[in-house]
Amino acid sequence: MQNQRKAYTYAAFVVLTWSTVASAFKLSLRYLDHTQLLFFATTISTITLFAMLMIQKKINVLRTCTLRDCFNSLLLGFLNPFLYYLVLLKAYTLLPAQQAVALNYTWAIQLVLLSIPLLRQRIGTKSILAIIVSYLGVLIIAVRGNFAGFQVFNLTGVLLALGSATIWALFWIYNIKDRRDEVAKLFMNFVFGFVFTLTYMIFTGRLALPTLSGLLGAAYVGVFEMGITFVLWLKALRLSRTTAQVSNLIYLTPFFALVFINVFVGESILVSTVVGLVFIVGGILLQKYPLWKQPAGT
Repeated sequence: MQNQRKAYTYAAFVVLTWSTVASAFKLSLRYLDHTQLLFFATTISTITLFAMLMIQKKINVLRTCTLRDCFNSLLLGFLNPFLYYLVLLKAYTLLPAQQAVALNYTWAIQLVLLSIPLLRQRIGTKSILAIIVSYLGVLIIAVRGNFAGFQVFNLTGVLLALGSATIWALFWIYNIKDRRDEVAKLFMNFVFGFVFTLTYMIFTGRLALPTLSGLLGAAYVGVFEMGITFVLWLKALRLSRTTAQVSNLIYLTPFFALVFINVFVGESILVSTVVGLVFIVGGILLQKYPLWKQPAGT
């Protein structure tokens, strides 16, 4: 019982923290462009993850990395943090935070779609229905509920937000195939992600010292979006009696995020955003859980 209480405490902290990240993105982008925010956040996150490895006394795990492990980290590091956040943060520069966070949450449904060609999985009627429900939510958000005019507001931003969800789904598929220690693996991914980001910054001429406000924003993103929260989430999952008891809390994150966006960023939350998000999350839950329970003995 004590462990379950600890699991809920860790999970609640992580959910609330991740709920603030969309606001942190939007506020930080007032002082940095999206590539600078990516670079400084990745740098700080890499340092944070190294510190976590030292605290957990897992530095020796890095010495067991093979050439294949390094190649996997190079691939995963390219997908996340480099490409994923490069695309996602650009979407945040083009869209209101409420739209970006809601559209990015489609990654769970895109995971289902990508599992067909990559994992050779078949999907049934329920999965198809779940996909339709979620993408109806995407449509509601994209046109802001105005089906009469049917005009997508900032198509580029919408496509980037959806693209970031696709990249995250790809990362998730390849990441679960890698059986290394999660924290050590994440650190190695971020080391390569940092190299990709630094190279990109140098070649694009965007490398410059940030303002104090920009650096503080990047530090918050690096520590809480990319760093310690992931480790605490894994700890919550391990302490919980069942993963479902904790993992289901993650579906509260985008709804809490809308509250923080309204309070800290000052965006008026549109009804269409809330309705669209309900459809997106509803589709995810429909995919995850059965429509009805099978009778015992069948």
